[in-house]
Order: sequence, then structure tokens, then C-alpha cells
Amino acid sequence: MTQQHIDGAALLNEVEAFHRRFNVFPTEAAYVAVALWDAHAHLLDCFDSTPRLAFLSPEPGSGKSRALEIVETLVPQPMVAVNASAAALFRAVSGAEGRPTILFDEIDTVFGPKAGENEELRGFLNAGHRRSGVTYRCVGDGGNQSVVAFPSYCAVAVAGLGSLPDTILTRSVIVRMRRRARNEKAEPFRARVHTAQGHALRDQLAAWADHVRPKVDGVFPVMPEEVTDRPADVWEPLIAVADAAGGAWPERARTACVELVNAAKQDDKGSIGIRLLTDLRDQVFPGIDRLPTVAILDRLHSLDEAPWADMGGRPLDARGLAKMLREYMTGDNTPIAARNIKSGTGVLKGYYAADLADAWARYCPPPPAGSATSATSAT
Repeated sequence: MTQQHIDGAALLNEVEAFHRRFNVFPTEAAYVAVALWDAHAHLLDCFDSTPRLAFLSPEPGSGKSRALEIVETLVPQPMVAVNASAAALFRAVSGAEGRPTILFDEIDTVFGPKAGENEELRGFLNAGHRRSGVTYRCVGDGGNQSVVAFPSYCAVAVAGLGSLPDTILTRSVIVRMRRRARNEKAEPFRARVHTAQGHALRDQLAAWADHVRPKVDGVFPVMPEEVTDRPADVWEPLIAVADAAGGAWPERARTACVELVNAAKQDDKGSIGIRLLTDLRDQVFPGIDRLPTVAILDRLHSLDEAPWADMGGRPLDARGLAKMLREYMTGDNTPIAARNIKSGTGVLKGYYAADLADAWARYCPPPPAGSATSATSAT
């Protein structure tokens, strides 16, 4: 019997429309990314990696859990986890029942400031990003134990307050949720009614995935030129799904990819060192080619949302600034260091923008559009 043809583009349109009924996402790009993520979960073994999907917000009541609830109706074998242990998760992924799609709500209770390190769970989530990822555990009793590799590769979506460890964020498609405005409406989700509608779409996604699997397996799609390295790893499966669906989805997927990758770079201050470099570039040095250390510190301390005025109970000082900056190199491959700056009253120690330029280019996210820094970079 000939398998009935399923229009992939039309199906993804329906999945996106289903999300739009119940979820208010912050951007159009988010709807595109989430619909593609739902579909990619049905094609997991076609890819070398799977992106984590992260619904994050600064405050409760922003629709994160509802977004995860809708995803649950659309993905294969959903496993809802709240405070699940790493051991429970890797046993579920490697179990005989088949690989689940893990949906981790309230992830801030696991990685938040009061939750401890949870390195074991972080390791599981990081390892499971790759198809080759495994988690090693000792199995047996007493002295009769052996090391066993448990497969960790699985699709994971999370929701929570605040942020996530950097190692997970960089492996994620990030949707930064916010509370609905008065003019933003969403249909109430009634599980007894709407779950069945989601499952009908899930079954269509599964059937479509079986049909297009030969076209997707092992294919490396053409990525937007500006998306490389880990962001490309994150988005390759979603772009491949869009290309297989056709219609407007290939173009929409690449547009969403660039938008969300750039947004993640703007939000990502990385380590405290990268935060320092970024603040120096965007807040301290625009239009200036050199500054004495005392002036740099004064400007850093005045930044309201920056940590420099209170570094463990004390403001950042010249010694601390020098220690942090010498971890990075100038364009001549020498550590960034203070140099003499002549002034009307004598010679002061300070820093030159030219010495920082190479580190800015290598480590900092793109400067904000329209800023003096971005204007300088464009010339």
C-alpha cells in the first residue's frame, strides 16, 4: 500500500499554529524555532547533535511551563522531569522502553543559586547533546563492579527562571519568555480537549519523519554565513528539517537562526573576563584610544548593572584589573598590560584601545546596533 504523501511545509504550519493558540512567544523567530525543534525530535538519529530548547524568563508567570506543556503533546515519548536525578534520566534514556524526549520544568531549582552545583546532571545534559554522548557509571556490587557506558543522546527541553550554566546555554536554542501584555491573548489550554489535538499533529510528524528520513539522514545543510562553530551545531538539525519540509520554511528557518543566534550573543556576557572586555569596549573606550587606569576604574564602578563596584565586598582595583586583563593577548600575542600614558601632569599607567582590540574581536559578542562601537566597527 502506497504511503500517503504528507506536505511537510503545511504540517509545520499547523504545528506553529498550534503553538500560537496557547503560547505568546517574544518573537516570530521563536515560533519558527520551536516548531522545527518539535519536528527534529522525531528525526533524532539523523543528526550528529540535538539542540536543547530553553524557555527562560526573569519572573514567574511568563508562560514557560505552558510552552513546555504544548511541546509535550507534539514530541515522541515525552518524559516530564522535575528535580529528576541524573541517574534516573540516563537509565530512562538507555532503557528498553525507548529513548524519551526529556522535558525539564523548573530547571532553576536544579541550577539556580540555591541549588548547588549538580555537576552530574550538567554532565548528562552536556554529553547527551552529541549522538556519540555516553555517561559512564560503575555497575555491580561491592568489589565486583565494572564501568558501563550508558547512552545519553536525547532531545531535551527545559523551562525555568533566570539562566543556565554556560555549557548548557551554548548548546541551546533560547526563547526568553516574558509576561503577556494586556493586548496579547492566548487560548486557555484544556488538557482533556487539546492534548488529543496535539497528539494528532505528533502522529503526523512521526509519519512525515519516516517519509523524509532518507533525505535528512547525514545531510549537512547550508548554514547562514555568519553562523559558525557551536551555534552552527545547534541549528544544523533545525535547518535540515526546514529544508526537508520546503515551502517558506528554509528561508524562515535561516532568518530565525541568525536572529536568535545574534540575540544569544548579545545576552551572553560569558565569563567575568568576557564581561570585563565587553564593558570596556561598549562603556569605557568608545571614541577613546587610551585611558589611565584610574579613569577606567571610575567608569567601570559607575556602571549600575555591572559587578565592578562590588567584587566580593570590594570594588575592582588596579591590581584586579591587571590580573584579569593579562589573561588575554594583544594582536602581537603578548599579554594585555598597562602602559605609560603621558598627561599634562606627568605619566600615568593605563591601557590602550589598540592593545584590547584583538581580544574584543575574539571574545566579545557583537556590539549593540547603533552604538558608537558598532559604528566604529563598521568603518
